[in-house]
Amino acid sequence: MADAPARVSSNCMPPDLVSPSQLRDEKAELRTVALQRRAAMGGAARTEASNRAASFALPLIFAESVRCVSLFSAIHDEIDPRPLADALRKKGVMLALPEVVKLGQPLLFRQWAADDPLLPKGRYAIPTPAPDAPLVVPDVVMVPLAAYDPEGYRIGYGAGFYDRSLALLRTQGAVRAFGFAFSCQQVAQVPREPHDEPVDWMITQDGAVPCAPSQVI
Repeated sequence: MADAPARVSSNCMPPDLVSPSQLRDEKAELRTVALQRRAAMGGAARTEASNRAASFALPLIFAESVRCVSLFSAIHDEIDPRPLADALRKKGVMLALPEVVKLGQPLLFRQWAADDPLLPKGRYAIPTPAPDAPLVVPDVVMVPLAAYDPEGYRIGYGAGFYDRSLALLRTQGAVRAFGFAFSCQQVAQVPREPHDEPVDWMITQDGAVPCAPSQVI
């Protein structure tokens, strides 16, 4: 696939010269490119890659003590976290799924047992635990994304839910945030804003990579 035309990134410009609309436009362009790559993988390749990514996620999750892991319900052609969910359940780990409460607010995290019914919620009808499922605080959050860069900055779908949620969780104690996606979604650099919360590691079908220089495998 041909490389996208070069353009001046806002990250190379003084912050006071970059308008919010320029940042949004740059992110939208990168999001479109990454999602086109993801869609071009095809269903069989995405299934195989999801299984491989799960195998790389497990040892990283268990590198430290873990009580509760938040996964996500995949939409469209996102990486499928169900193989990882099955493997974690076999090891007795509590799982959770996020719930969108309201635009501009952090996510809630509700416990997700294997036989719990999931109800479609929101504009994307994302499968979500029932309102009476217990609220939990995860110590590992698997973060979905549209695009990411080598330093762990990510582009989501524009609502900022995970940035707000990670910021809150990080004020409450130790939490590890792992981006979970396909390697074709990597871009050279994500335009950054003050509220952006990077992930600690990126996990794809090609392996697990630390996103902070101080971390080692």
